[in-house]
Amino acid sequence: MVSNIEWTTKEREVAQEIFDRAYERETGALVEEIRDKASLIAKLEDVWQLHDYLSAKRHNIDGKYDFRDAYLVFVFSQLVKEGWVELNELEDLSQDKLKKISALTRM
Repeated sequence: MVSNIEWTTKEREVAQEIFDRAYERETGALVEEIRDKASLIAKLEDVWQLHDYLSAKRHNIDGKYDFRDAYLVFVFSQLVKEGWVELNELEDLSQDKLKKISALTRM
């Protein structure tokens, strides 16, 4: 399902800032998590498990952070659900977009 919502230049700028901040939050948390996991590596199997975990995380993060206009409402709703963005951070977006994002977070 793709959205045909129009984004103003100002909204796109605001969205880019929020998007970048969420990405930094999530990837920063991942780096910390990996440091902890890496410190517990005791055998080769632990290395392969970490590799598999990182591969899955990369796939998830790469797929999630899509800044195309048609997907932004869905991206932000997912980021809110996961706690990387707070709804109040999106207050500079139009009420229509906020309502859609808010509704999607409840699905």
